[in-house]
Amino acid sequence: MKRIRIPSCATPSLAPRAARRPLCPYATALQRSIAPHNHRIQARFQTTTAVENFGGEQIEIEALAEQTPNAPAAPRQSQIHGSIRPEELPSPHPSEAVRSVKLSALRARLSLPPRFPLQTLARTLVHPSADPDPNFNNASMSMLGANLLGYYTTEYLLCNYPRLPISVIFAAQNAYVGPRALAIIAREWGIEAAAEPGGEVDPGLLQFKRLKPGEGVPAILARQVPWKWNTTNTHRIVATDEFGSDNAPPSPHSLATTPVPMEEAAQSFVRALVGSLHLHLGAPLVKRFFKAHFLSRHLDISTMFNFRTPTRDLSRLCAREGFESPVARLISETGRLSRHPVFVVGVYSGKDKLGEGAGSSLDEARVRAAAAALKAWYLYRPVDVTLPSSMEGELDTSKWKPNMVDCGEVIV
Repeated sequence: MKRIRIPSCATPSLAPRAARRPLCPYATALQRSIAPHNHRIQARFQTTTAVENFGGEQIEIEALAEQTPNAPAAPRQSQIHGSIRPEELPSPHPSEAVRSVKLSALRARLSLPPRFPLQTLARTLVHPSADPDPNFNNASMSMLGANLLGYYTTEYLLCNYPRLPISVIFAAQNAYVGPRALAIIAREWGIEAAAEPGGEVDPGLLQFKRLKPGEGVPAILARQVPWKWNTTNTHRIVATDEFGSDNAPPSPHSLATTPVPMEEAAQSFVRALVGSLHLHLGAPLVKRFFKAHFLSRHLDISTMFNFRTPTRDLSRLCAREGFESPVARLISETGRLSRHPVFVVGVYSGKDKLGEGAGSSLDEARVRAAAAALKAWYLYRPVDVTLPSSMEGELDTSKWKPNMVDCGEVIV
């Protein structure tokens, strides 16, 4: 076989260009971001193609492609994004995410699998106030994550505490995944905020447009238009958000180019992270992530009750359930004639003691005993609970056990 040398300009005319497979966008970003360690070393591409000779024999052509004026040169650090400099971008380019140490540390700190792309993690840190383009901010993923967090939290509360009043459910849900709770979780994850958003900022920093010193909260965040002038519990359940708010919360897309406080940007990041995990890794991993980072936080639901007339509520509850009328009985006392007496009163329905309370007077002890009896009723937890989301995608439904559905709270 004969070897001949053919210039690079004649190679396309002899050998037709073969169809190339489309490259992965992440691989393309990696290839474009890699620069040679020495600018004097030129890229050399060596190809071997078979060309049919006039005489009928095959000639192996070894073409050495030399750098020509039309060939693209290796990109410099300041020309990675084309003709636009990084300082001119509102947020870091997605190709910068693979070189961010903060993003890699955050992914490892949250125990996320390596297949979760750093480009998506970097996008969750860009608030719409920093970059109004919906293709580069976290507005859409934040809306998805908010719906997932509300669904999983409500499912957990209703299945494990089927007798909770609706006001306590709203308060518990706000304590688990409310705005302030999400901001605290983001701070515990070690999220740091950038002083000013821009293309030259590290992608591992939370980017948002800050409020100027002395500037008040924007009107769009201060107080929204009420849902309805006569807001009731039924309206909060059907028409409002997952926290039973009286006012309509702002949409993430409406906060574009609007200065926001850090709490707003932090909660947007946490919601966007949950939404991106659902898109890339699926629902099973999101449920484990939700259980590890949200439900693992201790919440004493018994402190969220606020009874105005516990004795009357207990009487209505016993009448609805067919129990005997509650009767308060003195169990023990000490120091009746002293300055600090203590009375222990129990509330009984027939021979069953429903609750017990202590106070400095008989009336105070009786009210506390009635409140304790109501808490014992509302905080009932079934032994075996099967969450509806745990059966998603399951072909074998024999493990499903129907959950308890209570008739609701007492209406006085």
